Amino acid sequence: MNIPHIPVLLNETIDLFKRHMNPKGYFVDCTLGFGGHSEAVLENFPEIKLIGIDQDKDALSFAKKRLEKYSDRVQFINKRASEALKELKGLDISGVLADIGVSSYQLDNKERGFTFDADTLDMRMNKDQKFSAYDVVNFYDRNQLEEVLKKYAEERQFRKIADFIIKHRPLNSNRELADVLHKAGIKDKKRMAPIFQAIRIEVNNELKELENILNNVENIAKNGTILGIITFHSLEDRIVKNRFKEWARKCICPTEAFKCECGGNNQKGVILTKKPIVASKEEIKNNPRSRSAKLRGFKFTKGENG
Repeated sequence: MNIPHIPVLLNETIDLFKRHMNPKGYFVDCTLGFGGHSEAVLENFPEIKLIGIDQDKDALSFAKKRLEKYSDRVQFINKRASEALKELKGLDISGVLADIGVSSYQLDNKERGFTFDADTLDMRMNKDQKFSAYDVVNFYDRNQLEEVLKKYAEERQFRKIADFIIKHRPLNSNRELADVLHKAGIKDKKRMAPIFQAIRIEVNNELKELENILNNVENIAKNGTILGIITFHSLEDRIVKNRFKEWARKCICPTEAFKCECGGNNQKGVILTKKPIVASKEEIKNNPRSRSAKLRGFKFTKGENG
């Protein structure tokens, strides 16, 4: 079988769960993709039952074939992870993994509209979704465009770039968008990439989806549930880092409080990774897309809902 995607931080992810997770119960892969992480989980934990979630039907179809030999231990859900997680309350969940990135297949497939030279302006992870990059680029007003570029791309010249995009409308492809960015002075692909990524984040509401995943994992977690999150964007990593810190706090009183009045017993668990785990030099050499990946882990130590 030709595998169109290399899972990042695979060994590090399996090691995290091996060291901390109960080897029985359910494992939830929130972003199944092409099944790389899930296959490794099923191989390393023979008593685990896996629930694979993905909103991309193409990826799900491929993963079903890849994981066919484990069919008695796997079930699939074709939904956004944040929605699917709501259906899992009450299950004995040992582990949860979310790889918050776009697969190599999606990035490299011109028809999906993620590449610089794509003939479309798409960038939808779920092809059934109507809202696409075309809508962001052609119909967002100046303030909306500037906000996307400033917040998600952290682009200093967000006003100038938004102005160039608006002046050259309508744009019908990523190639045309890349040409406009080139005219605006963005000639280096390394600088252009965050702008495309920002539009993709907006199209798929990725940061809100991550927050919803975290909310719903908290709601279904049991005592001992291990959560691993792999991010590829500084804003994503910040969301995960801050949420883990929040969950690990014993006292939730306001900082200005003279003394603790909450009881100091609000800790939901412990952070397993003091610093994010990053890809080795060897992995980055073999898979350059792993260079921005960060893995963080958390162990819930209280029952459902704390």
